[in-house]
Amino acid sequence: MRTFIAIDLDSQLKKNLEALIDEFRPNGKNIRWVNAEAMHLTLKFLGEIADQDVSPIATALENIVKSYRHFTLKLQGTGVFPPGKKDPRVLWVGVQGDPSLKVLQEDIESAMEKLGFAREKREFHPHLTLGRVKFPSCLESLLLELEKRQNAAYGEMQVRKVTFFKSTLRPSGAEYSVLSEFQLG
Repeated sequence: MRTFIAIDLDSQLKKNLEALIDEFRPNGKNIRWVNAEAMHLTLKFLGEIADQDVSPIATALENIVKSYRHFTLKLQGTGVFPPGKKDPRVLWVGVQGDPSLKVLQEDIESAMEKLGFAREKREFHPHLTLGRVKFPSCLESLLLELEKRQNAAYGEMQVRKVTFFKSTLRPSGAEYSVLSEFQLG
């Protein structure tokens, strides 16, 4: 099964992001927009795992997460990957977190490495993907809209849990189901 570890967004943040995507949609016909209802902040993508791997992963997550207190996550700013390019591949909203966010992500990364999962080579840059560019043409007006919003705020939430998700790929897109949830201490 295909899996990942993430912070699920609260419903108000998902509504805010859905409204933002609706604003961008007319200027981004070559974009495959993410379903806001399924948005989450990925902390670690694990990929394909066997059924017997679920329990050790869950135990490690439980041990990590219980040592963290609730913290605030703020959505702010927009941008593209790769940065500074006229032909972006990904459009995103930035995530500003308490310093606990990066420490939590690093603790999860280290624990999963001990369980045999490769360490991510790229530095953790918290963001939420809004859309993926199918064809990088005719994006000038959309890039201007993104630039106008590079400092805009899109809401905040208290992080109270980390979720271990299963991802099932369907022709209509990925479908997520919860394997386990772990409450912060």
